[in-house]
Amino acid sequence: MVHPTHAVGAEQRLQELGLTLPAPPEPFGAYVEAVRTGNLLFLSGMLPTEGRQAAFIGSIGAELDIEAGRKAARLAALNVLAVVRRHLGSLDKVTRVVRLGVSIATLGDVRDQPRIADGASELLQDVFGPDRNPSRMVYGVASLPLGVPVELEVILEVSA
Repeated sequence: MVHPTHAVGAEQRLQELGLTLPAPPEPFGAYVEAVRTGNLLFLSGMLPTEGRQAAFIGSIGAELDIEAGRKAARLAALNVLAVVRRHLGSLDKVTRVVRLGVSIATLGDVRDQPRIADGASELLQDVFGPDRNPSRMVYGVASLPLGVPVELEVILEVSA
């Protein structure tokens, strides 16, 4: 018996959700956006950018609220999907989202980092299915590249 979430591939779910992926972001420094070793694909930090610009700037609890943080995490996750598709040719080659690390620039008294991280987690779950949910680590940090509020670290298991 085929598991219900495997009956429909990630590419089809993306289409059913009405999502169009952005152009994959280009590196902002001397690194590559993804490295594959064996059946693992490691992504460099994914930011909530559009083109070469930060779409969100500021810290949660200062310039931005929780909802803006969730939207930034979701945009960063869309960039994850765009990079994965470019490197693998299809999102259907993802067999598991192994690890999701979410760094969030917050003021010291903000305690809602998990809700912000869910902006990325929920999108990945919608596309890949709940049976492929990753382990997750959420960090509150002082600042992030380009002044963005969220950065994602993603490790995926992929098929040949």
